[in-house]
Amino acid sequence: VQLQASGGGLVQAGGSLRLSCGFSGNFFSSRTMAWYRQAPGKQRELVGVITPRSSTNYADSVKGRFTISRDNARNMVYLQMNSLKPEDTAVYYCNMAEYWGQGTLVTVSS
Repeated sequence: VQLQASGGGLVQAGGSLRLSCGFSGNFFSSRTMAWYRQAPGKQRELVGVITPRSSTNYADSVKGRFTISRDNARNMVYLQMNSLKPEDTAVYYCNMAEYWGQGTLVTVSS
């Protein structure tokens, strides 16, 4: 299994970014996928999850601003981030069980 995240970058506060994560392996459509993030000097934290049936759950800090979606035909999971805040600055990782992508850096300037 390999996970490849992309889409990070520098954005101003209030802006939007969309992260993508490609999944290489079997049975993507039956897997719960997650996004995590790790800010400088802080522990990695869960951003949200999406189940095989596309039910989602989010951390309180991003609820109403972030949306996770998936495309089972393309083995892709996405994180749409709106109304970004400087405190959203972190390396974002996609995750499936014990497997992690390499992370993509999101920097939000004030």
